[in-house]
Amino acid sequence: MMNVKSLFLTALLAVSVATPLCAREAAPTAFDPVAHKRVVEVSEQLRCLVCQNQSIAESNAELAVDLRNQVIEQVKAGKTNQEIVDYMVERYGDFVLYRPPFKTSTVILWVGPVVLFLGGLLAFWINLRRRKQTVTESTKPLSEEEKAMAEKMLGKDKKE
Repeated sequence: MMNVKSLFLTALLAVSVATPLCAREAAPTAFDPVAHKRVVEVSEQLRCLVCQNQSIAESNAELAVDLRNQVIEQVKAGKTNQEIVDYMVERYGDFVLYRPPFKTSTVILWVGPVVLFLGGLLAFWINLRRRKQTVTESTKPLSEEEKAMAEKMLGKDKKE
């Protein structure tokens, strides 16, 4: 039993000493950090056409992965960020941009939410006015008999 333990410990010691001797310097990646940062910057500007609420940097959809790969290839080809974005807009339209430019074809994207909000406020105001008018028209003053009954029910005719 003692031989097995000593044999095991010797083997463990040999492996632990030999492992650092075999270690090598990490091989450089094909993509440098500056280029990676550019890919991330461009990818965050582009909308995933499948998810629509995520950038291609965040999305795991197949199309987003393909678009990221296109961005990587264009960065490797030496294109500027603006050239890459322009290429994507040319290919997929302004919808691919997370912040589309303000122009006639995208005015609905910029003005639409404001118009809907103001329309909702107008509908709310009209509804309140109608309710107030309906309540005003449907209420009538109490007759003398009804007033007397109300006073009796509330106990106002009792002398204290």
